[in-house]
Amino acid sequence: MKKSGLFATIPIGDLAKDKDGAGLNRSLGPGALIAIGIGGIIGTGIFVLTGVAAAQHAGPAITLSFILAALGCVFAGLCYAEFSSMVPVSGSAYAYSYATLGEFVAWFVGWNLVLEYLFAAATVAVGWSRYAVKLLEMVNVHLPTAFTTAPFAAVEGTHHIVMTGAVVNLPAVLIAAIVTAICYVGIRQSTLFNGIVVAIKVTVVVMVIAFGAFYVNTDNWHPYIPPNTGVSGEFGWSGIIRASGIIFFAYIGFDAVSTAAQEAKNPSRDMPIGILGSLIVCTLLYILMSAVLTGLVPFKLLNDAAPVAVALQAHSGLNWLTPLVVVGAIAGLTSVILVMILAQARIFLSMAGHGLLPPAFGKVHPVYRTPHVATAITGTFAALAAGLLPIGILGELVSIGTLIAFIVVCIGVLVLRYTRPELPRPFRVKAVWPVALLGIGFCGTMALGLPADTWWRLIIWTVIGVIFYFAYGYKASKLRSGNA
Repeated sequence: MKKSGLFATIPIGDLAKDKDGAGLNRSLGPGALIAIGIGGIIGTGIFVLTGVAAAQHAGPAITLSFILAALGCVFAGLCYAEFSSMVPVSGSAYAYSYATLGEFVAWFVGWNLVLEYLFAAATVAVGWSRYAVKLLEMVNVHLPTAFTTAPFAAVEGTHHIVMTGAVVNLPAVLIAAIVTAICYVGIRQSTLFNGIVVAIKVTVVVMVIAFGAFYVNTDNWHPYIPPNTGVSGEFGWSGIIRASGIIFFAYIGFDAVSTAAQEAKNPSRDMPIGILGSLIVCTLLYILMSAVLTGLVPFKLLNDAAPVAVALQAHSGLNWLTPLVVVGAIAGLTSVILVMILAQARIFLSMAGHGLLPPAFGKVHPVYRTPHVATAITGTFAALAAGLLPIGILGELVSIGTLIAFIVVCIGVLVLRYTRPELPRPFRVKAVWPVALLGIGFCGTMALGLPADTWWRLIIWTVIGVIFYFAYGYKASKLRSGNA
């Protein structure tokens, strides 16, 4: 039946039919899904952002910041788990909002998920490039800065973009291209690669925690919450909250699990396990790692792009771990790129399946059984962004898209509980109203705390998306034409 109106919803039953109709390979069990979540979460947070957030905002209380950020993700994660068990299809928050809040909201969410996944892949690729350069320098190989930095940069405090004189961040482009090729070949190969990489980086993190614990000086933890300097966000409780917003970037990988629903063996059971299991494991590792780092050196010394290496190099007995940390960081960031590209390609697949994107985005490879066109498009744009833009500009584009997706999922769960209470829910959130409202409140607070520039970029991005929707998606929508 043809439906009209910007807020027409696709029936849950029709959406659920998609789970068997895309031709994707069902090969993922709960272990593989947890590994995908860990692969997307452990990386930038531990190896990069921890030091900056501790040194500039929270001090030793960075552990509390990780707990606060994790709580916000847990509330949203519970809502994700309920949705993914009810509607086990690719598309994540996009698909969930299509079933509850309507097509236009779904488009808005899907468009902003591009900010989360595609630009996150580019952001992490830039971080990977930094660690790769460090590793090469350890063996006396020095690459010219013209080919390891971005040719464009933002002037601090302004909207101006300037030329740096560099040509391209070549390592960032290469890693994005290599990971795209892996994702193109197949989900089984991708998850095998991801599983190996996750094992490497988790081993390195556990080694740093285990061996570093013997060198912790508890004096470095005092005062646990440094007094506020008089500036909001610089230590004290306001600093803890500000730091939680910064390290929130570290948690965005967990919802990537929901985009692999159509490739899960038993999605109703496995998706909640994958989402919540990866969150629990990573939160525990984050708290322990940040406690050890702030115990190894005074927190001010962690204001570095490689804080783990800084903390280890301060103790001669831990210097042997530094090369392993660099390798672990490279492995960790590689798996994050892989998960982001996997997730974005499957969101494109879902949107194309509903007619909101051109059919090419929905093509599945006849041999590899992957959304190969969407994967190639995602990887190409991620590589271009990583090669041309600095990590600061890229990183600012990620958090706002993620937070909006989380808020919409929390709202959607409440809407569906009210409008369709009879639907079977293999995983049902207990105390759904306080859980969802806490998720909305926490994520909304973090979004409002983001800089004004981020909101302006969101507005510009949204205007571009709205133009594309009315120029193509509104007319080609299968729901609107009655072909859904």
